[in-house]
Amino acid sequence: MPIVQAGNVTIGAPEHPLVLIAGPCVIESPDLCREVAATVLSVTRALGLPYIFKASFDKANRTSIRAFRGHGLERGLDVLASIRQEFHVPVLTDVHETWQCMAVAEVCDILQIPAFLCRQTDLLMAAAQTGRAINVKKGQFLAPWDVRNVIDKVEATGNRNLLLTERGVSFGYNTLVVDMTALPQMRAFGYPVVFDGTHSVQRPGGAGTASGGMRAFIPHLTRAAAAVGVDALFLEVHPEPEKGLSDAATMLPLSDLPDLLRQVLAIDAVVRGTMPPLSQGTDSER
Repeated sequence: MPIVQAGNVTIGAPEHPLVLIAGPCVIESPDLCREVAATVLSVTRALGLPYIFKASFDKANRTSIRAFRGHGLERGLDVLASIRQEFHVPVLTDVHETWQCMAVAEVCDILQIPAFLCRQTDLLMAAAQTGRAINVKKGQFLAPWDVRNVIDKVEATGNRNLLLTERGVSFGYNTLVVDMTALPQMRAFGYPVVFDGTHSVQRPGGAGTASGGMRAFIPHLTRAAAAVGVDALFLEVHPEPEKGLSDAATMLPLSDLPDLLRQVLAIDAVVRGTMPPLSQGTDSER
C-alpha cells in the first residue's frame, strides 16, 4: 500500500497508528478554529494519535442559497495557515474549482475533493498536479468498486499521495446508509482508507433548507468502521454543534471526542493485533 505523507503525519503504514482528521465543518472564526485545534491536539497527544486539522473556507454545496458558506478563499487560507504554524499540525480543506488548487496547495497539506465532485476529472487532476496529498470523498452515488476510475484519474498525474474516504451512500430520499464492506473493497485498491463518521449520519436536505442528521449514531458507525479496519478517521467536531453555522446536526460535540477515541483505539488495537495479551490468571482464578 502506498504511504501517504501529509506534513509530519504518515498514513497507511502498518507500523503507524490510526490518524485523526478533525475540525469544524466550516471556518466560522479564527477563535473557533484555534479552540478546536488546541483541544483536539491535547486529546490526541495524550492518546498517541497523529492529528490533521480540517476546516472548509467555503461550503459551495449548501442546500439553501441563504446558508452560511464561509469567509472565502483568502481569509480562509489565512486562518488555516495560522493553525498550521501555531499548532504544528497538517491542515486539510476542500477545493471546489480548478483555479483554487494551487493557492490552497501553498498553505494546506491535503486537498480534499468533496463527494459531489469526485467524478470531476479536471478538478481531480488539478488537485493532484499540485503534488499535495489528495483526499477524495467517495460520492454518495458511487459503488466502492467505481472508485477505481477516480484512482486512475489521480494516478494519471503521477501523484500517488491519495486517500479514499467513505461517507455513506444514498438510500432513498434524504437518507444515507453505510455499507461497511465498502471499506475493505476500497482498501483493496491499495490506498489508505478513511471513514467519515459525521457525514455518514447526515440526512441530505432532510431539514428543508439544510441537511439534517442523526448525531447519536456517530459513535456506533465510527466504532464499527474501526472494527472493519481503516487507516484514518474523519470527524467534524464543535464545542456547541447545535450552534454551528454548517452541518449543525452532524458535528460531534468536542467534549465527546476523548471517550470515543479511546473506544476506537481499543478496537483498532484488536484489529491490528497490537492489543496486549490478556492475563491468563492464576490456577485459583481459572
